Amino acid sequence: MARINLRPWREERNTLHQKRFVSNLLGSAVLAGIAIFGISYYYDMQMDRQQARNDYLRTENARLDRQLAEINELNRMRDQLLARLQAIEDLQGSRPIIVRNFDEMVRVLPDDLYYTTVSRTGETITIDGFAEQNRDVSDLMRQLNRSDWFSEPNLTRVGTSNNLRQFNLSVPMRRPAEGGNAE
Repeated sequence: MARINLRPWREERNTLHQKRFVSNLLGSAVLAGIAIFGISYYYDMQMDRQQARNDYLRTENARLDRQLAEINELNRMRDQLLARLQAIEDLQGSRPIIVRNFDEMVRVLPDDLYYTTVSRTGETITIDGFAEQNRDVSDLMRQLNRSDWFSEPNLTRVGTSNNLRQFNLSVPMRRPAEGGNAE
């Protein structure tokens, strides 16, 4: 007798295929979920690392900004000290010149003339004094003009007081040329 299989083999096969499909689908979904979670975790870790690097760079930038401000303050203080040192050196260097100027003023002083005030403003010396005659004032001006230490005296005022000639004179200072009458 012929064997007739009455079992629904096609249905069993379709059910088996459907179970395999569902299990493969669930497996793929689980693997996709794990992959998505892994990728998300990886990117979160990368972002955390980058955030840590950014925080470190901000901290270092702030530290370097403080150091730069400190360096700028030190440079400003150094410049001030150098300016003060230069001013002191200028004063030290001009001290003999001032002495030489006053010495020269005494050398050119005529006998019948005397100074009441002598003041210096910048590179100009202002002289107030009395003379017995106008000729003494002009002699003083000629002597100052011939001097290596002064140039072109300017008589700003002449008056008479108690039979004496009162005068006011401004004289620009100069440094003598090398090899001149500097000593």
